[in-house]
Amino acid sequence: METEKINAEVIAVFPNKVKILVDKLEDFQLAEETLKVGSYLRIADNDNAVLIAVIENFSIEVISGEKVPSDRRYIIEANPLGIIRDGIFERGGDTIAIPPKKVEPAKKEEIQKIFEESLPDKKKFCFSCLSTDETICVPVDGDKFFNKHIAIVGSTGSGKSHSVAKILQNAISAKEGTYQGLNNSHIVIFDIHSEYQSAFPQAHFIDISNLILPYWLLNSDELQELFIDTEANDHNQRNVFKEAVIESRKRYFKGSDEKKNRIHFDSPLFFEINEVLQFAKDKNEEMVPGQGTNKKMGPLNGKLSNFVSRLENKINDRRLDFLLGEKSKTITFEDTLKQLIGYGEDTSNITIIDLSGVPFEVLSITVSLISRILFEFGYYYKRLCAVKRADKHINNDIPLLLVYEEAHKYVPNNEMAKYRASRESIERIAKEGRKYGVSLLLASQRPSEISETIFSQCNNFLALRLTNPADQNYVKRLLPDTLGNIVDKMPSLKAGECLLIGDAVVLPSIVRVQRCNPEPSSNDIPYLQLWKEEWHDLDVDTLRKIWDY
Repeated sequence: METEKINAEVIAVFPNKVKILVDKLEDFQLAEETLKVGSYLRIADNDNAVLIAVIENFSIEVISGEKVPSDRRYIIEANPLGIIRDGIFERGGDTIAIPPKKVEPAKKEEIQKIFEESLPDKKKFCFSCLSTDETICVPVDGDKFFNKHIAIVGSTGSGKSHSVAKILQNAISAKEGTYQGLNNSHIVIFDIHSEYQSAFPQAHFIDISNLILPYWLLNSDELQELFIDTEANDHNQRNVFKEAVIESRKRYFKGSDEKKNRIHFDSPLFFEINEVLQFAKDKNEEMVPGQGTNKKMGPLNGKLSNFVSRLENKINDRRLDFLLGEKSKTITFEDTLKQLIGYGEDTSNITIIDLSGVPFEVLSITVSLISRILFEFGYYYKRLCAVKRADKHINNDIPLLLVYEEAHKYVPNNEMAKYRASRESIERIAKEGRKYGVSLLLASQRPSEISETIFSQCNNFLALRLTNPADQNYVKRLLPDTLGNIVDKMPSLKAGECLLIGDAVVLPSIVRVQRCNPEPSSNDIPYLQLWKEEWHDLDVDTLRKIWDY
């Protein structure tokens, strides 16, 4: 019997790579398959244990000599992913021995079986398909995906916002059973560019016109960042401000004297900001008894002028009414929490907080306050569940997902004082939030500018096209799974294509995220098309009214 000729064989084995020699590349391909970077191979001596590997690159070696004609060898380098043993796929794998093993392109039904049978149906969450074969859905473990923090990175135009929207749309539509109405998903989107309202028309939408945040819930660091010139480093300002806030908190406190005496700068109790201003004015103008009947200037007379001016400017700034206006003084903590997590008059799975109208100088404080309230909700609700629930295994039955769009704008990788509040709040969620049912989804086009403390806590990644070398290297360094040279494909990915990697993924894969419907608003303004149109009139008077001057 004529021995079957081996068309491809393993010729070298490295710790994380396999080198394969192919006689004829056109014969090696299956009829219905097109081999490319990211395609899967099967390597085996028998069908009991099959190694699955993903192609990293192709190359051609030309062999020539005096006694032999010029010849070409086709070389494939592949990254081992796992073993199919007795029909079950396992991540990792046994070492590959030489002599050569039989190598073939993995069959479609084989790859499909890996994805379909690797997870129980109740855990499957799908929003993408294989880039090499869009008929194969690539599910993730939904519990691990949302529980372990997510990072979605990609340059402008790569499909980042569409990917975020598709994931969230699938999350709020997922149901176990045939009940009517909302499922139990709870998502808060920090939307800095007004993109997501069109993608979620039923969401609870909050912008500068209806956002109400109580300034008296700001902690001491946030209060000082808002009202004190931190660059001046003036301890007189800090001492006067702290004294005034504590006195005002005590004045409005209706509890026992014992509890009143324990009130401090960070106590989450109401205080009247105008009283703080008046206290500062009095200190700045204070006259104290001098010799005889004369009076002399107090120790702080004239030294708080800048502080008083800063306070007045903040209080009278109409742009800050959402934080310092009259409604901020009367809103309760309960109502604040309800508006943020969709439990107000109109319940909703998604709350969109449109930050586009928030002045940049208070953006960090706004994000910090909301993030801290939501983290503390998870903390205290877990304690409540521990008392009320018989099933102690689930310590929070209302878990939250916080989506930080363009996260690099308010949690950057630097120590500037103006970002300290938001960075500390979000870093705390990144490090501790999972214990209390509060997880993160970070979306950014500049991952290298995000706080590394936060980014490194992410366990699941969607890396779309990244063109900036600094961002590419940063993502490569932090990815929990290595795909070898496949990560070098990031600059050439098409819109909507991404590397899907992480604890929730069966196989690290190059996938195409399914199109979302409806779509988020595009940030790309069609300049030329607009310029071709007839001259547009401009209503300057109306513009002036909303400009807040």
